[in-house]
Amino acid sequence: MPSPLAGRRALLVDVPVLLVAVVWGSSYLATKQITDGANVIAILLLRFAISLPPLAVAARRRLRRLTRPEIGGGVLLGLVLALIFLLETYGVVHTSATNAGLIISLTMIFTPLAEAALNRTRPTGSFVAAAALSVVGVGLLTQGAGFTAPSAGDVLMLLAAGVRTANVLLMHRLPAVRDTDDGALTFVQLGTCVGIFALLAPWAGTPPWEAAASLGALGWLDLVYLALGCTLFAFLVQMWAVRRTSPSRVSLLLGTEPLWAAVVGVAVGGDDLGALGYVGACLVLAGTFWGRRAAAPVAVEDPKALVPA
Repeated sequence: MPSPLAGRRALLVDVPVLLVAVVWGSSYLATKQITDGANVIAILLLRFAISLPPLAVAARRRLRRLTRPEIGGGVLLGLVLALIFLLETYGVVHTSATNAGLIISLTMIFTPLAEAALNRTRPTGSFVAAAALSVVGVGLLTQGAGFTAPSAGDVLMLLAAGVRTANVLLMHRLPAVRDTDDGALTFVQLGTCVGIFALLAPWAGTPPWEAAASLGALGWLDLVYLALGCTLFAFLVQMWAVRRTSPSRVSLLLGTEPLWAAVVGVAVGGDDLGALGYVGACLVLAGTFWGRRAAAPVAVEDPKALVPA
């Protein structure tokens, strides 16, 4: 039975990760308000570019201490992150929000299975059952709008779920970045994304300057929120947490993202979940908290390690 101290340490990691799931869930509505099929790359470029200056100021001293292997590891993580955002954003454009939310939640299942395969162990039955309960909950939660036939967007979202799993495992296991400062590593990661999107922008739809000029005041508020809340804050916390607990635990908590997307949709967007949708929301919460108790304990011995640099 875990000690009270271990429980408090786990909570110090889990709460920030759950906040990431909340802001990512809210990002669906913000993204839909400013993005269309023609300006995906431009909006992604603006979003990531806005997040870099404050991070550069905060991590300026630690950036100078990065070694070549650490920079290389950060670039690799950045390439994976750019791929995730390309797959997810184009996937959402080309499928329904219902299908997108359900398919991306499969990361909750993929991660413990992949982690168990890499470690040559079996995930506990309780954890798999909790993750499955959450996925069933997401299915009920998102079915109110009706399921659509499989499309190219569905395939893109399925690929995004797989790459998300790889990203969490890579952050946890990559030797080159194991002891790297979180802020400096996140800067390299996000900077790599900016470089990728800048290279793609001239060949993909609306130019960034035209996309920026077309945004009104509310559009810029959405963009700044996506940059600072859903990108800078979210990836700093994810990187910090995944190296202090199990990837399975992080993915389960982040798997509540569709729930928060539904909460924002109902409260702000005026969506109606229907009776089964509300049942699904309860199942997501139940599965998440059950899985949190069944997941591997936080692998941190020094409480000071739980404080972000």
